Amino acid sequence: MEERIQKILARAGFGSRRACEEFIAAGRVRVNGQVATLGDKADSQRDKILLDGKPVQAAEPFVYIALHKPRGVLSAVTTPDPRPTVLDLVDVTERVYPVGRLDADSEGLILLTNDGDLANRLTHPRYGHEKEYKVLVARRPDEEQLAAWRRGVVLEDGFHTTPANIKVDGSAGKGAWLRVVMREGRKRQIRETGTQLGLPVVKIIRVRIGSLRLGDLKPREWRYLTPEEITALKGPSGKTQLRPTKGALKPRQSGRRPK
Repeated sequence: MEERIQKILARAGFGSRRACEEFIAAGRVRVNGQVATLGDKADSQRDKILLDGKPVQAAEPFVYIALHKPRGVLSAVTTPDPRPTVLDLVDVTERVYPVGRLDADSEGLILLTNDGDLANRLTHPRYGHEKEYKVLVARRPDEEQLAAWRRGVVLEDGFHTTPANIKVDGSAGKGAWLRVVMREGRKRQIRETGTQLGLPVVKIIRVRIGSLRLGDLKPREWRYLTPEEITALKGPSGKTQLRPTKGALKPRQSGRRPK
């Protein structure tokens, strides 16, 4: 059956559909010897599909992993930066990719998967999935600062942030912990917003992506998602090819394989 090439690539674990569209637009994909273009379709069982000259293999079973990314680790697949990436922390044979990003100085929940459809669903703005963060700021905010953050602020480059749900979650010396819930995820947005409002950000921990929660995972620990968590992320009608999730609720350290 023919389907759009970006969908075939995403299902084979090469990233979200948007990322796979970029591969096609860059001329990196060939079908039966011809350079593919956006909108082209192919039959993964019949046609010869190459990405960067390498055959696109049949789709692997989908894998879904929740990881507590520590500070100093990059949310990237490949990078010239010598620091470790999130892929260095999980020991699985399947090719997985981070869904959404956290900057190197932030920590918390990262979802790793080879399900391109789910990655697209969780990152595309039109779906509006919430992301929740615990944010430590160096000063205790006043009501005016909180109200401005809730309304949205204009950053130095002119970008206007969308409204966010902000509440004070406790004090910490001269500073305070905030709960920040937002539906957009511009790079370093929380830090830049805090700076703009006179609330320097000391620490960021992401604790939720959509319905998926960090829970009691400690930095560097990871676990497989349960079938119930996957269903919740995909919606009630989501159909998925599940990997066995024996011991799914048990946190795992980097370098330890599931048994």
